[in-house]
Amino acid sequence: MVKGITRHVVLVKSPDPKLFEQAIFIVKEEALARDGVSADQVLRQAQQAADGYLKQSRAWNRQLSGLPGPIWGAAGAALASAGWLIWLLLL
Repeated sequence: MVKGITRHVVLVKSPDPKLFEQAIFIVKEEALARDGVSADQVLRQAQQAADGYLKQSRAWNRQLSGLPGPIWGAAGAALASAGWLIWLLLL
C-alpha cells in the first residue's frame, strides 16, 4: 500500500481485446512540468507505445505459430536429450 504519493496515470484502451483490456502508463512528474508538453501529446505517445507493443508481439506470434507441432516436439526432444547428455558427461 502506498500512502501520500500522487501519480499521474494514462489508461489506453486496447484496439485488440484478445490480448489485454487496457494499458496503464505512469507519467513522470518532469514530463508534465516541462513547457510545451500537453496532455494530448502524453496520451498520443502512450497510444504509440501500446500500438508498437501490439505490432511487435503479433509479428513474433505469426513467426512462431507457423511451425507445425511435430517440429516443436522434435526440437523439445532434442533439447531434452542434449540436456541429459551434458548432465551425464559432467558426472
